[in-house]
Amino acid sequence: MQVSATSPTILHDPSQAQFGAMSELPSDSTSFPVGNPTRSFWTDATPGVNRLARAGSTGPLTVDADICIIGSGITGVSVAYHLSKLFGDDTSLGKLSIVILEARDFCSGATGRNGGHLTAHNFLGFQKDVDEWGIFEAIKAVHIEAHVVDAITSIVKGAGIENGVDLVAGVRTVLFFTKEEQAEAYDEYEAAKAAGMNVASVEWLTESEVEETYGARYPAVRIPGNTIWPLKLVTHLFELAQNASPTVSLKLHTHTQVSAVESVTEGGDGRRWKVETPRGSVRCTHVVYATNAYTPALLPQFSGRTAIVPTRGQAIAIRAAVPARELTLSAFTANYQLEYWFVRPGSAPKEHPLVILGGARHTKGSFHGATTDDSIVDPAVGRRLREFLPEVFPGKFEKGAEPEMEWTGIMGYTKLGDPFVGPVLDKFELGGVPLEGQYVAAGFSGHGMPRAFGCADIVARMIASKITGQEWEIPPWFPSHYLTSLEHSQHVQHSHQA
Repeated sequence: MQVSATSPTILHDPSQAQFGAMSELPSDSTSFPVGNPTRSFWTDATPGVNRLARAGSTGPLTVDADICIIGSGITGVSVAYHLSKLFGDDTSLGKLSIVILEARDFCSGATGRNGGHLTAHNFLGFQKDVDEWGIFEAIKAVHIEAHVVDAITSIVKGAGIENGVDLVAGVRTVLFFTKEEQAEAYDEYEAAKAAGMNVASVEWLTESEVEETYGARYPAVRIPGNTIWPLKLVTHLFELAQNASPTVSLKLHTHTQVSAVESVTEGGDGRRWKVETPRGSVRCTHVVYATNAYTPALLPQFSGRTAIVPTRGQAIAIRAAVPARELTLSAFTANYQLEYWFVRPGSAPKEHPLVILGGARHTKGSFHGATTDDSIVDPAVGRRLREFLPEVFPGKFEKGAEPEMEWTGIMGYTKLGDPFVGPVLDKFELGGVPLEGQYVAAGFSGHGMPRAFGCADIVARMIASKITGQEWEIPPWFPSHYLTSLEHSQHVQHSHQA
């Protein structure tokens, strides 16, 4: 298979890691969410789409709860969902109270500002995980994504709301702009296959096959994939959590930014923590940091290049130059999956559909540092995003066309691309001691949709174990190397070395 000589400018240098490009972390890399973010397609394109936007932002603040979850994106809401499912109809422990606190509108962080994809990476990245963690953990890294995608699509289909959340179940087509990228992907495929992974759904396409099907002149690989309206999904999960258990009370306070979490030294009611906000404090027993890129602002031990680095992503919504019938609903990625796009469903055959495109972070002249500022767009990234689709699909997108919307969002990157899940440690190093009743699930590195729901499940199991006194077990689909606790990291390292 040959790679076209007309490949667009390559935006990613595989030899330069995300962290190696940052000589220093500016002061705003550990700040709270800004108050005036750009308007995202998912949260602002349709009037009234975010019906929980300002829920609980006025009136009395919940001042006492068993569990306080900071963050109302896919992670925070999923923790509440899993807890409500775990406790179900069990009344033996009495009422369980949960409160979610959100700094801005509901689901206005990375989840409400992403590219709209719900796809497991499949075999891509498999060898990297083998080299880092060993073959068993690499297999689990594949399994968690498959598990999450299956679980979420099952929830959506079970409720009959595929159209309500714009779920499109289909394929992801990964375009290769260079021979090197194509060769690396094939090596990953062979490694996964040799490890016994099921790769029957993977389909390799020649340049001519891609051109005939999609109108782009590159070889590719096709894997199962989905697209979805993230805000609508999270809204549905929240409403399910509110109604899943008669023993669980779930409240939401938006526009209630958490400024600090302090130890309770008075009261005698068993509450360990006091969560401070400008509206007052919330006393609770368990605290969950579902704060992704903003985690270092509340937990300084997660700041720095070895922990979570806030990284700005950018996306546009732009019209195609041809009717919907000339395009497919396949999702796409390219440039080592750093560019990602798909055609929005629901267009009439003769209508020119909207395409959601994100990426171009490594464009020459763009800002490469750490930041939590999603109130601005990067001009260099914006120019590149406008140029990208006309180059990849000649004739299907108009050169010089302006997008209907353009926005940014803040992702939380970690050094190895994996999230931190489990107890919060008092220091980010060997010998760190868990802070009783504090948990974190953050650092999804731009790949949270197929992982956060599963990571939230683990945190919910940990909390339920503390409340009920019953042991919990790591499910077979969960990678132990995501865990923050020292004993599990030692176990993984020992297994890999053996």
